[in-house]
Amino acid sequence: MAIASDAFIPDLIQLSAMTQPTIESILQEDRVFSPPAEFSKTAHIGSFEAYQGLYDKANADPVAFWEELADKELDWFEKWDTVLDWQPPFVKWFEGGKLNISYNCLDRHLKTWRRNKAAIIWEGEPGDSRTLTYAQLHREVCQFANVLKGLGVKKGDVVGIYMPMIPEAAIAMLACARIGAPHTVVFGGFSAEALRDRLVDGKAKLVVTADGGFRKDKTIALKQEVDKALENDGAPTVENVLVVQRTKEDIHMDSRRDHWWHELQKDASADCPPEPMDSEDMLFILYTSGSTGKPKGVVHTTAGYNLYTHMTTKWIFDLKDDDVYWCTADVGWITGHSYIVYGPLSNGATSLMYEGVPRPSNPGCLWDIVEKYGVNIFYTAPTAIRALIKLGEHLPNARDLSSLRLLGTVGEPINPEAWMWYHRVIGKERCPIIDTWWQTETGGVMITPLPGATPTKPGSATLPFPGILADIVDLEGNPVDDTSGGYLVVKHPWPGMMRTVYGDPDRFRRTYWEHIPPKDGQYLYFAGDGAHKDKDGYFWVMGRVDDVISVAGHRLGTMEIESALVSHPAVAEAAVVGRPDEIKGEEIFAFITLEADVEPSDALKNELKQHVTGEIGAIARPGEIRFSDALPKTRSGKIMRRLLRSLASGQEVSGDTSTLEDRSVLDKLRSGA
Repeated sequence: MAIASDAFIPDLIQLSAMTQPTIESILQEDRVFSPPAEFSKTAHIGSFEAYQGLYDKANADPVAFWEELADKELDWFEKWDTVLDWQPPFVKWFEGGKLNISYNCLDRHLKTWRRNKAAIIWEGEPGDSRTLTYAQLHREVCQFANVLKGLGVKKGDVVGIYMPMIPEAAIAMLACARIGAPHTVVFGGFSAEALRDRLVDGKAKLVVTADGGFRKDKTIALKQEVDKALENDGAPTVENVLVVQRTKEDIHMDSRRDHWWHELQKDASADCPPEPMDSEDMLFILYTSGSTGKPKGVVHTTAGYNLYTHMTTKWIFDLKDDDVYWCTADVGWITGHSYIVYGPLSNGATSLMYEGVPRPSNPGCLWDIVEKYGVNIFYTAPTAIRALIKLGEHLPNARDLSSLRLLGTVGEPINPEAWMWYHRVIGKERCPIIDTWWQTETGGVMITPLPGATPTKPGSATLPFPGILADIVDLEGNPVDDTSGGYLVVKHPWPGMMRTVYGDPDRFRRTYWEHIPPKDGQYLYFAGDGAHKDKDGYFWVMGRVDDVISVAGHRLGTMEIESALVSHPAVAEAAVVGRPDEIKGEEIFAFITLEADVEPSDALKNELKQHVTGEIGAIARPGEIRFSDALPKTRSGKIMRRLLRSLASGQEVSGDTSTLEDRSVLDKLRSGA
């Protein structure tokens, strides 16, 4: 849904210095860190001049730039006829070409010494572990692809994946890609209701899950959530459920529908030739929150996504053949898709997967794994870094982290002091830090340092990746002064960009292409983030300017949370905003008016929090709820969330309040009455 322009403008100056740097704090940030000379000597892109040359080459002719890389870096069954077909806002790359991303991630490496190289190193939270070479991973993927085909899954059928962080999650993704069945991975922390919504929207034919998983010293039930999602024909297109035995706890198995992974896998053939896929065949749907109640099914296709994740992984992480690379994300999010599975494996890297997170029984588990496996590249979220700071320096200092040569951050802007802690304590002041900006919709990293080439500044994502023509503009599409905040846009299509919103091309057009009008016939991709450029042209991303909250790097739509709250019989109306949180980045703060016959109480607050957890998942649980007789609205009935954000953050309400219908409402909320 198109959002009125005046809803965005105040947010550019309402951002917290702790989670997103303000313009004032950016202008005072003058620390610059040059790439270490030893690092640059062996880097893929080893100098700023080399980066500038690549960027200028791509800027002069983006189509030729991407065509050359596609020819050099990927294996094709048939070459393309047309490199770029751009009918704004719809794009096709390498049309007429045929390839398979599973082949590029697996088969082509079997012809080289990488055949017996570790493809995935996996560590379970209880301490169990497993290593799969490229040959072993290829065999398991082919077997599971045949299992899927044996259950009637054909090219074009959507497969839902609802899994813990275990190797079978990656195997399932690659098997789907191998036979041309688009996957839709749903984060294992989502509730049955959220899972059902995504299975229904995607018309999934089969679900892959596990009996459960381990996280934070607890067993997380997954199969029972699938059962709830499917009960009473809740997702009528789902015909079969495949279950990995992970926790070995008792679960219900429907003999007509449910199958054990290990029973079908052991008898499956390991011969499964990859399906030749058209460049624009759908690879996956991944749901991300929007400003309306219904999550958006972001569609990515085969060739462009393969090329873009391959190149960004290779150059940004400066991958070497002997690296152990660890991205700490979950495969339920785009970071896991692009930078645990597809990008690293396409490059023939060793990708480490970990089931758990820092927890009471072992708060130093991340550093244990770095030491145990000699991790060279470590890519995590600012949320995790802030949590690690609170746990104390003694934990990393007690481990040998000397194998690390490159650090990265992803998910949200990182505040400069967290960046400095990461640099000093984890990197020992010798590891470059890549602060990356990108989105589910972009497919891969868009703005980032190249570690051997780009001088870095704490808190800045620095400069666009070669081939990405990014800018900061006002609402009319005009570039803004360097000292002014504006809207982050991309001015030319790139291979990894989303193709549409699944089943709703009009929503794709409205959400990403109509907020800012075309400028001189040039369409601008609207990222939904506020940003600023400094005197050196470095980008400083300041956070969301729409009604999406970023909690621990997870984007949650306010409307989706509000809808969950209002579904409770005690709630008449709800407005949800983000409040700055030094660990999570943002915390969910809900303002609620109750039905006339309902009395507010702490017990009801807890009940409502639990209700949201049941409707969406624990990540959407409000941190605080405030009851109110009314909410601040304009005369046209629109809730003024800008004012609520100020109140939630403890800031003085400022800006234009002339459209406020009843000023007494604001006064009561301010006083907490």
